Amino acid sequence: MSQANGTGNNVLKADAVSVGYTDRPVIEALSLSIKVGQITALVGPNGSGKSTLLKAMARLLPLSAGAVYLDGKAITKLPSAQIAREMAILPQGPSAPHSLTVAELVEQGRFPHVGALHMLRHQDHEAVRQALQLTNMTEFAHRPLDALSGGERQRAWIALTLAQSAPLLLLDEPTTFLDIGHQLEVLKLVRRLNEEQKMTIVLVLHDLNQAARYSQRMVVLQRGAIVADGAPADVLTQNLLGNVFSVQANIVTDPVSGTPVCLPYDTVSVMALNKNLTM
Repeated sequence: MSQANGTGNNVLKADAVSVGYTDRPVIEALSLSIKVGQITALVGPNGSGKSTLLKAMARLLPLSAGAVYLDGKAITKLPSAQIAREMAILPQGPSAPHSLTVAELVEQGRFPHVGALHMLRHQDHEAVRQALQLTNMTEFAHRPLDALSGGERQRAWIALTLAQSAPLLLLDEPTTFLDIGHQLEVLKLVRRLNEEQKMTIVLVLHDLNQAARYSQRMVVLQRGAIVADGAPADVLTQNLLGNVFSVQANIVTDPVSGTPVCLPYDTVSVMALNKNLTM
């Protein structure tokens, strides 16, 4: 899988974007650049705009202002097939007919590459084979989706995105509704794709400790604005947890990964939170 060149090492850029739903703005004048080769985790409280930002950057939501650039080109001016060859997105809770087999699902990832006859060629079958192999789903290729566990089903969907052979991968809460074992399974796969396939990955996560462990960069959103952006050790602080998540927590170092771990022990009162915000 080739790596996009990007512009100034930024493969995806939101420039002063504003976006929302109907007459309810969620994000206003937000700018964010995604660097080539990194895993970037978008985190924040419920309703902070994490998934909205990801969808806007993937051209799944129309912008009311600003622009998104993919590899230096305005994404609104790019053909859908070209976007799909350069960027793959796995939305939250994707759905497909349960009778579909894993291989049939993954084959759909090759549609942006098929020729005029819309038939899979040798290189398409090879891309499907590699995607199944990378996600350890080869032995499940002919099983229907409804015969899989939650973790296996999520790996099948990730295999679909890998079959696109796009160097940029966007994942919207890929661990939602999975037990802890399957969560770790998916996140280890994400890290392996970054390290071995050199993929640039942006993912929305709820679990701050998982975000700190599996990403090189954490971007924290609150009420549609970025309030912290940097390495996990710099972002995950007691002040941030109090001001953004309204919790009191101790920060310790994971003895295995060396990454920060937050241990919440109480909530922050509204009075104390307002005092902190005005200091």
